[in-house]
Amino acid sequence: MSTMRLLFLYGPVASGKLTVARLVAERSGLALFHNHLIVDAVAAVFPFGSPEFIRLRERFWIDTIRTAAEVRRSLIFTFAPEPTVADDFPTRVARLVEAAGGEVLFVALHVEPEEQERRLVDPARMAFGKLRSPEILLGLQASMSACMQAMPPPALSFDTGASTPEQVAETILEALGTTAREIAGEAPAG
Repeated sequence: MSTMRLLFLYGPVASGKLTVARLVAERSGLALFHNHLIVDAVAAVFPFGSPEFIRLRERFWIDTIRTAAEVRRSLIFTFAPEPTVADDFPTRVARLVEAAGGEVLFVALHVEPEEQERRLVDPARMAFGKLRSPEILLGLQASMSACMQAMPPPALSFDTGASTPEQVAETILEALGTTAREIAGEAPAG
């Protein structure tokens, strides 16, 4: 059985996390565990940022990643560092994956403010209830920047305004250093 690999793809709002993650998933066969799958599910019951929301969101994230590590199911996790998430969350995730014999690749995405604001209002962001207000983003930028600084050092870092999503995805796949079928946990043909 192959080693579980967690691609922990993080960055600020509108940095292209889901776009890049989808490309890596398509090309590798890795499962995509997009941040908003859990955020939207829990927010349907509890207000964003409430103690119940924070507790359940983290529990679902941790339980899913732990179970994937235990059964050696590699995956991509997209994450937006922000103040309602415990500072040590990424480190705890890495420890639980490594304790199960897995590997974590932290990849940071960045985007210049002008490009971020342009992307923020894109109608496609409505699909997952993503932040679309430039005013709210402006109010959150200082705290979100501090949260980005608190992240574990990335193995790779990209300015998604200077690189295409395809270029970023290809570089990530190269860094994983194996074939797409092996990344996804399938035996190579032959």
